[in-house]
Amino acid sequence: MTIINNDELKTSILSALADKEMLKILNLSMYASKSVNDILRESDISYTTVYRKIKWLLDKELLVVDKINISPEGKKYTTFRSVLKSVVIRYKQNEIIVDAEKNVDLIGKMGGHFFSIQHTM
Repeated sequence: MTIINNDELKTSILSALADKEMLKILNLSMYASKSVNDILRESDISYTTVYRKIKWLLDKELLVVDKINISPEGKKYTTFRSVLKSVVIRYKQNEIIVDAEKNVDLIGKMGGHFFSIQHTM
C-alpha cells in the first residue's frame, strides 16, 4: 500500500469512490480488461454516462488503456483496466489519509507510465 500525498490525486480517488457509476466501472475493470461494450453489458449504466465517466477516470489516471483491439469485423475498440486494486481511507484530526494498492497486474504493461504515477502519489 502507498500513502497518497498528492492532493489532486487524493481528491480524484475520493470523488471516484463516491460516484456509484465510476465505482462500478473501477470494480468491473479491476481484474480483467473491459471494453465500453463489456461495461455496458455488465452494468446498468447508460451509454453516454459510461463514456463520460471513463473519460474522467482516464483524465485522472485512475483507469488506463490496457489494449487496443480489432474485432473480427475490422472495428477498433479499446479495453481499460483500473489502476488501483484497493483503497483504505482514514480521517484523523482534519487530515484525510488515502492508502492505495496499485493493480500489480498492470505493472508490466504500463512500463514507465506506472512509475510516473507512483511519483505523483
